[in-house]
Amino acid sequence: MRPLRILTWHVHGNYLWYLSNIRHEIYLPVAKDRPGYGGRGTTFPFRSNVIDIPAENVRATEFDCIIYQHRQNYVEDRLEILSPEHLKLPQVAIEHDPPQEHPTNTKHYVDDPNVLLVHVTAFNRLMWDSGRTPSCVIEHGVPSPKYARYTGEIERGIVVINHLRDRGRRLGVDVFEQLRQDVPLDLVGMQSEELGGIGEVPPPELALFEARYRFFLNPIRYTSLGLAVIEAMLLGMPILGLATTEMVTTIENGVSGYLETDPLKLIPYMEELLRDPTEARRLGDNARRYAEERFAIDRFVKDWHRALQDVTGVPATA
Repeated sequence: MRPLRILTWHVHGNYLWYLSNIRHEIYLPVAKDRPGYGGRGTTFPFRSNVIDIPAENVRATEFDCIIYQHRQNYVEDRLEILSPEHLKLPQVAIEHDPPQEHPTNTKHYVDDPNVLLVHVTAFNRLMWDSGRTPSCVIEHGVPSPKYARYTGEIERGIVVINHLRDRGRRLGVDVFEQLRQDVPLDLVGMQSEELGGIGEVPPPELALFEARYRFFLNPIRYTSLGLAVIEAMLLGMPILGLATTEMVTTIENGVSGYLETDPLKLIPYMEELLRDPTEARRLGDNARRYAEERFAIDRFVKDWHRALQDVTGVPATA
C-alpha cells in the first residue's frame, strides 16, 4: 500500500527525527520568519520521507492525516493554512508535556471526540483532564546508538538542557546551580554559555560527546520524560535526577541510577560515582538494558502504526 501522507509541524526536533522511522510521508509547512514553520532545517539528518512544503501550498495538497504537536498548531495554525476538507481528515494531537497551569485540573485544549490525543508518557495522561477527547499513550522510542558507548573517563557529570536559564525552576536551573557548587558538572545545550556551560553540541554529535562523562544528571522538576534521559541511558550512562514525573518509573535506585526529592541527597551518590568508575559502569549497563527494552524504536513504530490505522482506517505500512 502507498505510504500515508501526514501533515505536521516541526516542534520538537529529536521527537520528529525518531517519528520519521514510521516511514510514511511527513510534510512540514515552511514559512519565513514564522515560529514552527522552519521545515526540515539543517540540525537533524532527516530521511527523505520528511518533506518541506511551502505553507501557502498546503491548502491545495492532499493528505491522509493531520498531526498537531503544539497548542498553536491546533488553536491557530490549522485555521490559517488548512482547507475545510483538511479539517475533516483524521486528526491526531501529540501532547509532549504535562499541564503547566494547574497540574491536575487543567482541561486540555483539544476538546473533540474525533481527535486522538497521544500522550508521550502515562504521567502526562494522568495529569491532563482530557475530557471527551479519546486518548492513548505512546511512549518514546529511541534507536540504540551504533557508534557510541559509555566510556566515562571524564570525572564530571553532564546536564543536557536547552535554554536552561530562561526556562527557570520548572527545568531545574536552581537545582543545577546548587549541585554544581559541590560536584563538577558541565551543562550542554543552546544558550548554556549563559550559565557557564559548554554551548550547543549538534544532535548527531551529542552521543559521542556525552558518553565520556561519568554520569548524567537530570535536574528537571516537572516535565515529560526527556528524550535526553533516554538517549543517555542507551549509551550506558548512570542517571541521577529528581524523583518526580515519569522519572520514578524509569530509574531504579541502586540499579540504574539514583532519584531523590531532596537534591542535596544526590551529592553523595554523585561523589561515589566519581570515585568508583566500576560502579558507574554497572549502573549504566543496567540503564542501557532497561532502555533498550522499554524504549525500543521498533515498539514505538508499531504503536504509531496501530494508532494511525485506528484513526485513518488505512493499514499503516512501514
